[in-house]
Amino acid sequence: MTGTMYPCLWFDGNAKEAAEYYCSIFANSKILEENPMVVRFDLNGNTFMGLNGGPKYSFSPATSFVVECETQQEIDHYWEKLGEGGRYDQCGWLDDKFGVSWQIVPAVLHKLMSDPERAPRVIDAFMKMTKFNIEELISA
Repeated sequence: MTGTMYPCLWFDGNAKEAAEYYCSIFANSKILEENPMVVRFDLNGNTFMGLNGGPKYSFSPATSFVVECETQQEIDHYWEKLGEGGRYDQCGWLDDKFGVSWQIVPAVLHKLMSDPERAPRVIDAFMKMTKFNIEELISA
């Protein structure tokens, strides 16, 4: 038995606008289906559902989506596009204009953090960053 899982994001009546916005940022993305209540969309192979649930709930950083990036160019792209009209925070975190939290991180971070001698220097370096800088992390 397989149970397909995907996140449902609760929006205040603007789920389609959000889905279109996200599809414009992520390559290979599209709206899969929509009706007055929900919009299902695919972001680069990952399915999401946006629910027009009303003002009862809002997003918080307790749930965030991690975007692992291979290059500084990718980090810059997602950082600028997702953060536009939202709020930038420390260590690669941002809230987009809909309030959804994202972490824009370099894929190499896992490798850098797995070295017990290097990890404290890497942590010290990224704690001073808002947007991650791959070159600075590698040289830490």
